[in-house]
Amino acid sequence: MFALPQKNFRAPTTCLGPTCTQDMDRSHGDDLEGECSRKLDQKLPGVGDPVMLSSDTSYLSSRGRMIKWFWDLAEEGYRTYHMDEYDEDKNPSGIINLGTSENKLCFDLLSRRLSQSDMQWVEPSLLQYPDWRGHLFLREEVAKFLTFYCKSPVPLRPENVVVLNGGASLFSALATVLCEVGEAFLIPTPYYGAITQHVCLYGNVRLAYVYLDSEVTGLDTRPFQLTVEKLETALREAYSEGVRVKGLILINPQNPLGDVYSTEELQEYLVFAKRHKLHVIVDEVYMLSVFEESVGYHSVLSLERLPDPQRTHVMWATSKDFGMSGLRFATLYTENKDVATAVASLCRYHGLSGLVQYQMAQLLRDRDWINQVYLPENHARLKAAHTYVSEELRALGIPFLSRGAGFFIWVDLRKYLPKGTFEEEMLLWRRFLDNKVLLSFGKAFECKEPGWFRFVFSDQAHRLRLGMQRVRQVLTGKSQVAEDPHPSQTQKPSDQCSSAELLKLCFSPGPPSPIKQN
Repeated sequence: MFALPQKNFRAPTTCLGPTCTQDMDRSHGDDLEGECSRKLDQKLPGVGDPVMLSSDTSYLSSRGRMIKWFWDLAEEGYRTYHMDEYDEDKNPSGIINLGTSENKLCFDLLSRRLSQSDMQWVEPSLLQYPDWRGHLFLREEVAKFLTFYCKSPVPLRPENVVVLNGGASLFSALATVLCEVGEAFLIPTPYYGAITQHVCLYGNVRLAYVYLDSEVTGLDTRPFQLTVEKLETALREAYSEGVRVKGLILINPQNPLGDVYSTEELQEYLVFAKRHKLHVIVDEVYMLSVFEESVGYHSVLSLERLPDPQRTHVMWATSKDFGMSGLRFATLYTENKDVATAVASLCRYHGLSGLVQYQMAQLLRDRDWINQVYLPENHARLKAAHTYVSEELRALGIPFLSRGAGFFIWVDLRKYLPKGTFEEEMLLWRRFLDNKVLLSFGKAFECKEPGWFRFVFSDQAHRLRLGMQRVRQVLTGKSQVAEDPHPSQTQKPSDQCSSAELLKLCFSPGPPSPIKQN
């Protein structure tokens, strides 16, 4: 659980410094108007001392000061990166960003498709106010798209679709319409930290943490495994603190773990939620970014029967699977008409332009391009980049978790923390940043074990190679700012040859090479 910033400022013990990417922030939130009147020493599970807001910003309301506090805290690391961003020609000693979860591998494919003539269309209806749920032509294409790629046993219906300008807006809207002020969602940790802001800044909704750990307790268990027993424990603890839990948030595939839930696990979680009358928000934003064929992904919409369809709400967006995080397109699928209508009402503030809606409909209906061009090439490039970073980590003797989905590897750097503290984790993160590589540290995901970091690998070969070189320098005690050398002036280390060659072959634009098919 987290406590909200109070009115007199002092730093929280759980906030050890700036978070390191745009998609990472610290978790302190609560109802500003009512809950902030609680006694200052109150502590909730998983939180250090309460945080109190400065009154220096006299132009802002208490809400505004809290919102600004989130921004200042969460964006500091990201601003540092932008002030010294790596550029191959203009700033070769700048910061390499391996912290933000974006797919930067397929711009060539996307730019060609989005530049084709069928994307360029203007008609009066696209320049006028739309149905706030989204134009019907787009909702129809979204329903067909999700039916096909989620492997729904029955056709999904466009009246159950709402489109918004991004997953952040959708989280915010759902939190606002599902929860009263001060109520909470259960969420397994480690988790994508920005959800804290998404549910708090408008809705004043809290998160109740379901803490997972790396311990393997049996043959059928895995590190950071979510179980119904852990969900029950977290729910009881929240109730014991007087916090009303209204729902459960699941991310599948999971960020930052890359976990993919089995159909049996999904059913167990949904049955748990139904037993306690909890809403379930299932974020499937990485569903088409499962690049290992051996990993069987199952959307919640593929289940033959949902235990509680009126309380099950599914999210998807193009930001990850199609590498369009700047385009801002997300969709909600829910059979609950009241929820759909309430979220649609908020689309007055979070809607999409008609021109973008037209382009998205054209993209989603182009099944031939998606299946024959984009997805095979995207998966091959993701797999090649993942292979490279995995081999680099193995060469350094570093354990990691990665399950063939998403853009990241969950890396265990605990052996570099002599005392095993979050203070040491932050110091190590700063050493990486000082050596011009930006990573994401575990505390920003509310990981309860110090020393875990998220490495994002979905980047171009030369940046990935240079970033891992800088990581190696920090971990081997040879920190220095490494510039990107000209290829003719460098010799690849012997333990990097195969992965570097794989990068070179797989990331080059054009048809997939034979190596990428392996």
